[in-house]
Amino acid sequence: EHSHSFAPSTKIFVNGVWIGVHRDPANLVKTLKKLRRKDDISPEISVVRDIREKELRVYTDAGRVCRPLFIVENQHLILQKKHVRWLNKGVNDEGEEFKWDRMIKGGIIELLDAEEEETVMISMTPEDLENSRLQRTGGGLQVNDGEFDPAARLKAGTHA
Repeated sequence: EHSHSFAPSTKIFVNGVWIGVHRDPANLVKTLKKLRRKDDISPEISVVRDIREKELRVYTDAGRVCRPLFIVENQHLILQKKHVRWLNKGVNDEGEEFKWDRMIKGGIIELLDAEEEETVMISMTPEDLENSRLQRTGGGLQVNDGEFDPAARLKAGTHA
């Protein structure tokens, strides 16, 4: 198990079974997620990279609870107003049926299980996403009126 010939490699597991090793796990994860978002492989496949353990775990088994999350690329939400409009109407501008599964197959929404969810960054609000974008470009944080750092709220409460 601790062979030196595997030192620069990452072990690949599918549904808990060790199937081999890979020398470029970052690229493999990127490729698998790209294929999943394009609906070339099932959107319910889970891809979990454990850098510390040098493992990549792929899960395809049934029964895993998955939740939908909007996809963000380059600090921008893929979902646009037109997608919401199409979803409400049930058809896109070309008159083609547009339902929930089309948002998954179109790479707008991704289904993540609990284990994969722990390996991704999740923005809880649009403001969080905007603040992340501003931090990346060196701008200041946006704070809405009446909103402030929760830690500051705790600190304020301890001095009352």
